Amino acid sequence: MFKLTLRTVVLLAPLALWPGSPGAAELPAQSSVEAGVTLKAAPRSLAGAQWEFELVFDTHVQALEDDPLSGAVLIAADGSAVAPVAWQGDPPGGHHRKGVLRFKALEPRPAVLELRIRRAGEAAPRAFRWTMP
Repeated sequence: MFKLTLRTVVLLAPLALWPGSPGAAELPAQSSVEAGVTLKAAPRSLAGAQWEFELVFDTHVQALEDDPLSGAVLIAADGSAVAPVAWQGDPPGGHHRKGVLRFKALEPRPAVLELRIRRAGEAAPRAFRWTMP
């Protein structure tokens, strides 16, 4: 059995603060409400070859027919828009949808992370921004 000593804790503590490590603080979820549709976005994994964002759509006014693969982009450090590589979640339809949107990891890692999601019928994309740790 592994014995946790003060020396071990002191030596391992900096790893918990390293960006992208399993112990790194999560960036908070953000919400946007427009046209009766709430969209919540939260970074879930910003380590490795792919980055993951959890998306939750919620409404009582229309069926949710959004295609996250065609409506979402991640903004790179140079300002270019990067399309997602995968969506794993609820299919179109209904009033509540949830899933994970995956992007190829951005290199170089931006100081500010911005996820934009364009929804049909809305004048501008919704923007979610986080300052990277």
